Amino acid sequence: MKFTTIAAAFALTVSGGMASADALNLNLSGGNPGGLWSLLGAGIDRAVKADDPDSVITYQATGGGFANLALLAANRTDMGLAHDAEVQLALSGSDPFSAPITNLMAIGYMYNWAPMHFFLNRAIAEQYNIDSLDDIATSGAPITIGINRSGNITSNVAEFMLAAAGLDQATLEANGGSFVRAGANEQGDLMQDGRIDMATNGIFVGHSSFRAIDENTDVVLLDIPADVIAATNAEFGTSNFTIPAGSYRHQTADVATIALGAMLVTTDAMSDENAAAVTHALLAHIDEIRGVHNAMARLTPELMVSQTVLPFHPGAAAVYREAGLIE
Repeated sequence: MKFTTIAAAFALTVSGGMASADALNLNLSGGNPGGLWSLLGAGIDRAVKADDPDSVITYQATGGGFANLALLAANRTDMGLAHDAEVQLALSGSDPFSAPITNLMAIGYMYNWAPMHFFLNRAIAEQYNIDSLDDIATSGAPITIGINRSGNITSNVAEFMLAAAGLDQATLEANGGSFVRAGANEQGDLMQDGRIDMATNGIFVGHSSFRAIDENTDVVLLDIPADVIAATNAEFGTSNFTIPAGSYRHQTADVATIALGAMLVTTDAMSDENAAAVTHALLAHIDEIRGVHNAMARLTPELMVSQTVLPFHPGAAAVYREAGLIE
């Protein structure tokens, strides 16, 4: 993609790099050290340095998207990574937020391909004739379901999807089942040891935790009803996703589900110049972001502007507009 010179206020060109008066010195709140978001933080830092070697993005490890949005709401960080579903809850003031957050603005989408998976022990699936999420409630099966820890957005989404398919906690317990709170890697161990019958999470297809479940436990990947997908997208701002057939050992057909995405978010306190400089760096040096992990190879400028949850910061919008990515 070739960029032309954008508005004089931003003084940016791809060939000339960032020509702002001051180098960037911004904080970015992410997630756990060593996770994908910390890698994204390093890639974003390299991208802005490619425009101006004196620029720096300082990565701050946090508890994740909910924590980052709270920091942004209080103007205690310059930028944060957050799932689109977390942003949706923040805008509406839904739990865990006590009131709507009104100062958020988007820099860009980083990915939208972290689909929700529901793996069920094959023996139980066959015994109770379960092949879809909405079969569980009516099957009467006493299933122990692994669900991510409270404070992780995938736990909110999994609970919502199960309830939309007829399986709220009361129904699950009436069937003799229960929820077990555990992280992605822990669920793999619990499945292998037989301490849970079902694992739920929203991570990239083929993620190491999913591979461990698929390779070490005899499981099936459950179908998701279309009405559950539609309701989840409406509630969380997530998007449709298809897990291709053959992604896992016993998956013979495509599985439609929803996917969470991650956004780079800022606030209306960021200057137009700084927002434009960050955005320009990400577009001009997108390979720095793609290179942080093989899961990021699909990142494109078109993907970056495809989010619809937040308005773009005016500085970011000016860069995208000049690049012909938005009107």
